[in-house]
Amino acid sequence: MLQKLLEVKYGIQVDEYVKLDSYDALRSNGWLYLVTKPGGRTAEDIIELEKIADHLRKNGDIHVPAFLPDNEGNLITTWEEHQYCVLANRQMDKQTKVKLGRKLAKFHERGKTVPLKIERSSRIGQWKQLWEKRLDQIEKVWSEQMFQTPEDDFERMFIESFPYYIGLTENAIQYLVDTELDDEPKESDSGTVCHERFSKNSWGANYSLKDPFNWVFDHRSRDLAEWARERYFLNTQTYEIDMRQFFYDYQTIGTLTSFSWRLLFSRLLFPLHYFECIENYYITRSEQDKKLLEEQLSKMLKHSAEYERFLAYFYHTVGAPIKPLKLPQLDWLVIR
Repeated sequence: MLQKLLEVKYGIQVDEYVKLDSYDALRSNGWLYLVTKPGGRTAEDIIELEKIADHLRKNGDIHVPAFLPDNEGNLITTWEEHQYCVLANRQMDKQTKVKLGRKLAKFHERGKTVPLKIERSSRIGQWKQLWEKRLDQIEKVWSEQMFQTPEDDFERMFIESFPYYIGLTENAIQYLVDTELDDEPKESDSGTVCHERFSKNSWGANYSLKDPFNWVFDHRSRDLAEWARERYFLNTQTYEIDMRQFFYDYQTIGTLTSFSWRLLFSRLLFPLHYFECIENYYITRSEQDKKLLEEQLSKMLKHSAEYERFLAYFYHTVGAPIKPLKLPQLDWLVIR
């Protein structure tokens, strides 16, 4: 079906189908074509992403694919009543071991030079309102559950744990607000191309591919915080060495300011992992997924003290210059 789509709508004769990590791709004449759905994005959204991708590619990032217009010049094409976008990139070899922190810093440096006003994918300065909105939405669900008998273990755990996570969220928002009031962003704190959730496999586990559909325009600390969060949860016993190395490698290209460190820490304080677990549970209809999310929540709650310990030692773990930059420590974050 995808092969026919490329032939009819783009005039491309396909050699073979290949699997690139999680992507369905088609190979033709040394090029790889990724067929993806726009995921509710409008033509204006796609045009903005295309301009960002074009800038990054022209500035030397060979792992950023190009948006391909169809035969009629549209970046979103319709095929069999569904919408698609096609991304094209030169065929690539499997990637060897890379210093991801250093690569991310280079990506951020390129992203800062995008010569257009980013509006549709920008999250700059929006964290507070987005966090408050998220908190309000889940608080409504929690308030309704409070007056009902829990249907299962998940709901019981949610009802009991939510007040704690309200407190954590309020601390994250306060730390963020204090940062914006007390600290001055430097030139290096300007917005850049970031990811919804940057992780060790955001650019592929085996092949390096930077998917524009994962991008948002934000402060670089977003990516650093989400990589650190994921690395911590991958193995709570062994994260320290990797984390220290990642932040060291990043700073061989881009030194972090006090403003960056403080934004980063506020984002780690915000319990995104908890919110996503609760939201996903009430969205999914799969009983199997619900069971997995119940196990995830149970594990999260059992290890909440360890997460506090991770937060309490975070600045020390990654070698942040706490005293020179006067990075505020939280009094309540004591080790149990």
